[in-house]
Amino acid sequence: MTRSLVTLRAACAADAPYLAELWTDVIRRAGREDQVADVEAVLARVEESADERIVVAEYDGEFAGAVHLEATSMSALNREPIVRALSPHVLPRFQRHGIGSALMDTAVSWAEELGIGHVATAAGAGSRDANRFMARIALGPYAVLRVATTHAVRSRLSAHRRPATSTGGRQLTQVLAARRSLRRARASAEG
Repeated sequence: MTRSLVTLRAACAADAPYLAELWTDVIRRAGREDQVADVEAVLARVEESADERIVVAEYDGEFAGAVHLEATSMSALNREPIVRALSPHVLPRFQRHGIGSALMDTAVSWAEELGIGHVATAAGAGSRDANRFMARIALGPYAVLRVATTHAVRSRLSAHRRPATSTGGRQLTQVLAARRSLRRARASAEG
């Protein structure tokens, strides 16, 4: 029987620099020190919470990946309980060694332990491998989270807005009246 080289453990404060590096694509875009400080704050919060966990995966004793688990509800409107596996990441050199499966297995085990019937996760839209992996383990799309800067959304909304003029309603009425007149004229010419 072969021994698994993957071990899982609870994250500790000393993991903050490794987690900041691992999750650099999903945490705040800031300087390295600020990112580590953000992760330290998250670790402190998680340590005090009964509804959150950060699980670290090691491969043959080396930091290889992690996942943030949260027992919560499906959404702010759908109160059905769910375990969210946020940012299950594996360092590239440790991919395809069973680490992602071990991290997701931890999410499923915790959901079962809590009596929760659903597990959810998210993968970056451009991460083909991550999305394929999630599909292979039965996780299908539930929603699409779309993100843009406030400025970009404001610009697009402003561009789509019709100008509010006092003659706008009158112009529409005139166009509709002209169309009705044309239809009547065509109907009487055909009849």
